[in-house]
Amino acid sequence: MYDTVLLPTDGSDGIGAAARHAGTIADRFDATVHVLSVVDTRNRFESPSSGLSADAWLDAERERAAEAIEATVTELPDGVSVETTQREGVPKSEIVDAVTEIPADLVVMGTHGRTGLDHYLIGSVAETVVRESPVPVLTVQLSEE
Repeated sequence: MYDTVLLPTDGSDGIGAAARHAGTIADRFDATVHVLSVVDTRNRFESPSSGLSADAWLDAERERAAEAIEATVTELPDGVSVETTQREGVPKSEIVDAVTEIPADLVVMGTHGRTGLDHYLIGSVAETVVRESPVPVLTVQLSEE
């Protein structure tokens, strides 16, 4: 039923919960977990006066994505086949594109469960992936562990 499980990660606290779900499913179906982290290329550094150049900011984002992948892989059970990818772009778009490019049979991803103003201002990557993914998406509430 599942050959490839896509596990997007941004390195958030609590990602282990999503990794455990992905790992359990992969173990059950002898599937590969494909851990993906997206380098958000939208320029978000605070201001030119912050002392952080756009290049330095992007380098920091690449490092953050690499660390997110590494931390997430360590949360997966031993014996589960793992592949990793780092992409660059807008996270929600890159995750949806990765579903077909990998190709994945299932997406397992964490959600912060933001509501109200936080949800409106920050948006929800998970919500977009649920709406636009051509394969099933299992969302797991991230919690502090």
